[in-house]
Amino acid sequence: MPQFAYEALDQGGKMVKGVIDAPNDEIIAERLRDMGFYPLKISQSKVKAGEFDVLALPGIRHIFHRVTFKHITTFTRQLATLIDAGLPILRSLHILQEQVESAIFKEKIAQMAKDIESGTTLSEAFGKHPKQFDSLYVNMVRAGEIGGVLESVLNKIAEFLEKRAAIISKVKSAMMYPLVVMVVAGLISSGILIFIMPRFQDIFNELGATLPWLTLQLIHASEILRYQTWKVGVVIVLLVFGFKYAYKNKTGRFVIDSMKLKIPVFGALFQKAAIVRFAGTLATLITSGVPILQALDIVRETSGNEVITRAMDGVYNSVKEGESIHEPLRQAKVFPPLVVHMVAVGEETGAIDHMLQKVSEAYEREVEATVDALTSILEPILIVFLGAIVGTIVIALYLPLFDLPKHVGND
Repeated sequence: MPQFAYEALDQGGKMVKGVIDAPNDEIIAERLRDMGFYPLKISQSKVKAGEFDVLALPGIRHIFHRVTFKHITTFTRQLATLIDAGLPILRSLHILQEQVESAIFKEKIAQMAKDIESGTTLSEAFGKHPKQFDSLYVNMVRAGEIGGVLESVLNKIAEFLEKRAAIISKVKSAMMYPLVVMVVAGLISSGILIFIMPRFQDIFNELGATLPWLTLQLIHASEILRYQTWKVGVVIVLLVFGFKYAYKNKTGRFVIDSMKLKIPVFGALFQKAAIVRFAGTLATLITSGVPILQALDIVRETSGNEVITRAMDGVYNSVKEGESIHEPLRQAKVFPPLVVHMVAVGEETGAIDHMLQKVSEAYEREVEATVDALTSILEPILIVFLGAIVGTIVIALYLPLFDLPKHVGND
């Protein structure tokens, strides 16, 4: 039976730790609640008898200090649990500071605790660390503080972050397979051109064979890779820096994001993911009590796509002038008619947050379906693509050999 390590709070708010043998973590959580504990963290023990846990050595854990999306989500969920259990915010932060693994995150939490001790609010303390807590996060916490429902809002934030992470993961997984195939194709092609092509070139030179155009182009590419590698490197570096520079500029970012939405196959996936982010973010903000104008301002800042940002500029200005949300969405020509109609119905019925949540859930399912379809379609296409590249190189190598009998006969 597997062992699970747990961390929990007793009825007095004291941290307790231990190890329990159980079939799964759900049974452990139930046992802890029966004992009067609030479970905070349950993880399967990976260290067996006779094994040595390198990460347990002092200082080693601090090497892996980067604050990840998962760290923020887990922290938010646990903070909501502690506050819901009746613990003061300051004590909750001290408890969470002890158990986070990231050295940098420990420092951030310690700074936030000091800020709260000096009289600042939790949202103000979060706002001093924008790399970890963006404007969406800070404004939702502020709304929770004002409404007296901080633990509820923190739970909503955690759910929202988990959903956003799931969407990002699905989009990345859809792109990872073709990226890996392209890298493999590049490595195979480069290996053939650098190590195999020169041997064939020596044979062709000795025989004095007339080389076809395809073979000549292959020889030219081989010579570039062997003798002018630095030029290839410079071109790649310039392209990377040029792309980054263009993306820092609003106009360049708009052009690039527009092109992303028009890419065959992947464009639809990017569009659906952007709609999920827009609808889910706006719905969460409105439900949490953030004023509509402030919510729209946050959405355009955190949209992640300049095309959506410009569309949200029109929506913001429209609402500011007392007009509707759905009409600027229609004019932007970025959102499908279904989204526009559902937003319009939400405005008419006074349930805009509910309809936006429905839009987000619907397009989450669309993203999942698109990823599954892409995986099934791209796999055979990419296999054929890889085979075509290798096959073209092999044909180019062996085409001159078909003329060998003529040259041998002449000699």
